[in-house]
Amino acid sequence: MTADHDIRDVQLAEGGRYRIDWARNEMPVLSAIHERFSREKPLAGLRIAACLHVTTETANLMRALQAGGAEVVLCASNPLSTQDDVAASLVMHDEIPVYAIKGEDNDTYYAHIQSALALRPHITMDDGADLVGTIHQDRQELIAEIMGGTEETTTGVIRLRAMAEDGALQFPVIAVNDSHTKFLFDNRYGTGQSTMDGIIRATNILIAGRCVVVAGYGWCSRGIASRARGLGAEVVITEVDPLRALEAVMDGYRVLPMKEAACQGDLFITATGNHSVLDGEHFSRMKSGAIICNSGHFNVEINLPALEALADGPPQRVRPFVDAYPMKDGRVLYLLGEGRLINLAAAEGHPASVMDMSFANQALSAEYLSQYAAELSTEVHTIPTAIDREIATLKLYAMGVRLDELTERQEAYMNQWQEGT
Repeated sequence: MTADHDIRDVQLAEGGRYRIDWARNEMPVLSAIHERFSREKPLAGLRIAACLHVTTETANLMRALQAGGAEVVLCASNPLSTQDDVAASLVMHDEIPVYAIKGEDNDTYYAHIQSALALRPHITMDDGADLVGTIHQDRQELIAEIMGGTEETTTGVIRLRAMAEDGALQFPVIAVNDSHTKFLFDNRYGTGQSTMDGIIRATNILIAGRCVVVAGYGWCSRGIASRARGLGAEVVITEVDPLRALEAVMDGYRVLPMKEAACQGDLFITATGNHSVLDGEHFSRMKSGAIICNSGHFNVEINLPALEALADGPPQRVRPFVDAYPMKDGRVLYLLGEGRLINLAAAEGHPASVMDMSFANQALSAEYLSQYAAELSTEVHTIPTAIDREIATLKLYAMGVRLDELTERQEAYMNQWQEGT
């Protein structure tokens, strides 16, 4: 039986299944949760709609949720992030409805979200909050059946907290992104490696010896900066937060305003979650040949209308995922991946071993919502510490790492105040 779907080609399914199984080999924590879910069925009777990047790692999350008894549906959280063979495999081999096509236009993207919402979910899973945003703006009749949601990424958490601050959010959401086993690893190590992977695949440039400007110094940007420096680049950080800027300086990076960095950079990478981080005034100052890309969730970080206004005619596709913009003054600037997530537009996203923890958080958050949603207030919640520690423990065990345990004397000492010098 074939599940409902709108995907590129069902004939891609066999190759997708091999890649999904390969990723599972790198995801021991999620695999352990999958096995427990298969036995206990903690999600039985629940409907889960997920708006996530359709990758091999996401496929393994969908399989785990399905094994737990949930009815699941998946749509893409970014027009360029879908792996078409994975979408086909989920439809053909796992009978999971998928609505996602790599390169889909904006209208199709939102039509796919509406298709996923036709499930009338009890739980939402988001990467960027488009599912929750669509529900609150266009499909409020669904809210009565929704017990809660989960959010994967920094950008989505920012949006959801803004909704909560405005009094607009109408059901609880767990900020998976704020779990330590997510942001300290996925954001830093995953984004760092996959961003540089996407840039290199798209351009085949040598990073060593270039000036790489990284916008922001949050956890994603820290990972990008670290990997760029490891490849031999001179790294410049731009920031608006004095504490993060100070940390970047202490970590050995130059920190400059973007106006100054624009004149010096060979490669620009945004990862802030904010709007127009690279703007017309910056494009006007850039060297000819400068390469521009984004590793934040939405393409608004690069002001594309401003870039187009400065260009002398339409861009030319010179390589897959590389568009050359001829400037009116004779310079040429290169935009990667249409300004969308470069690690997923031009590469495969984060390695499975780091997504193992992120998606373990998603699976266990869904289980937590199934048990405690009625007790949660209508706001953005941090994942319980016990879940965070369970995931870390499982990951260490899978890696063959063992920990010390406190002795009774040490336990007693840590729980008293009388004994001092």
